[in-house]
Amino acid sequence: MQRPRGVLASAGIALMLAPALTACGLGTAGGPVPEATLAGDLADAPSLEGAPIAIGSKNFSENVLLGKMALIVLKAAGADVQDLTNIPGSAAARQAHLQGDIDAMWEYTGTGWLVYLGNEKPVQGKEEQYEAVREADLEANDLVWLPPAPMNNTYAFAITQESKKKYGISKMSEIKKVPRAERTFCLESEFANRADGFPGALRTYDLADGGVPRANVQIYQTGAIYDATASGECVFGEVFTTDGRIVALDLEVLEDDRAYFPNYNVSLVVREETESEYPEIQDVMGPVTEKLTDEVMLELNAEIDVDGREPEDVALDWLRSEGLVE
Repeated sequence: MQRPRGVLASAGIALMLAPALTACGLGTAGGPVPEATLAGDLADAPSLEGAPIAIGSKNFSENVLLGKMALIVLKAAGADVQDLTNIPGSAAARQAHLQGDIDAMWEYTGTGWLVYLGNEKPVQGKEEQYEAVREADLEANDLVWLPPAPMNNTYAFAITQESKKKYGISKMSEIKKVPRAERTFCLESEFANRADGFPGALRTYDLADGGVPRANVQIYQTGAIYDATASGECVFGEVFTTDGRIVALDLEVLEDDRAYFPNYNVSLVVREETESEYPEIQDVMGPVTEKLTDEVMLELNAEIDVDGREPEDVALDWLRSEGLVE
């Protein structure tokens, strides 16, 4: 699964991509949107009859899945939706949003604050981070961040159940209990070097200055870390907290008990022009957003990344199971 952070989405790169986006299109892989009727908590939702709404997403499983959910629900509310999910790369998706090719897409509060808005440090606290990015992105880019979901797809370290039992740890502050020679880590190259990644984590948890020998750090591609950790190539693997492979491989996520990692709660972000004309979008999507917990996303992501199901099928089945559509 491609990371939701979108570290390449700097303003400069986005500007360079603008001509390509306009000339060549977005290169999405959107398809037909399933038919459904609003039900349950959405049975009395306001109508969006005839509202033209283009929904985009980045091209990793979770973001595509969320995009499909929005398409299904908004179409069921009467909107004339356009599926522009699966845009290759965060920079392209963000630029498409800024220039109005898409009206709404799901974004992560940490990504908005640190990557798109260029701040160096996260804001502590879920609500505080959300409020900060909401205010700043509205003022700078006319984008409205709707209330965020409970889910937080942030960084974490995971261990096997065997390692948990062997070392008796469940929190990052307990990594020091592991003998120094056995403090081995599987990381992405970017996370290993960025200031708000591994170096900062070592400082926060009193492991800097030799607490983790350089030889104990192995660099992997994102997807390979999960299998490497599960197979014992390292004790600690860098993961994303809502990745379905955590469940599939029976990994245990260590608690970030000193709140080092930024909050990456997801929010549907709507162009202000669209939100002003169709404020009903928030009422329609609110009951969906409220149900998106870490546990839910772990299961749904696993259906895509482990079981090989299509995101639109997973989205429709979940919406039905929650009684939101029929």
